[in-house]
Amino acid sequence: MSKQTLTAITAILSLASGTAMSAEAVSDAPATSSVAGELLAILLPLAFIIAGLLVVLRLVRRRYKLTGADAPLSILQILPLGPRERLVLVKSRSGRVFTIGVGAQSVNFVTDLDADDLVTTGKPEVEAS
Repeated sequence: MSKQTLTAITAILSLASGTAMSAEAVSDAPATSSVAGELLAILLPLAFIIAGLLVVLRLVRRRYKLTGADAPLSILQILPLGPRERLVLVKSRSGRVFTIGVGAQSVNFVTDLDADDLVTTGKPEVEAS
């Protein structure tokens, strides 16, 4: 049994017998923990949880081949042309944008795009008649 348990049992027995415990017996109880200890008790598990989530994120990115902003190629847009055919705009890390055609059995280079080809406006303009 711990010291706290023995102190509690002694206090209960002395109260039950009608005798009062002295103040010295109660002072043997441990002091309350400090603010730094409480803060450490909160932050330490939180740090382990965050580290665990980062490890899980890294494993998921590896498993499902997810890429970030530093990927060598990124897909800008996919335009479906048929049930199994599509045009894909791909941007390289250097900023070069090109179009490839993807079919059921093949992938073909279509063309490079200039910066002027990529400028888009927010809304198409409607001509007034």
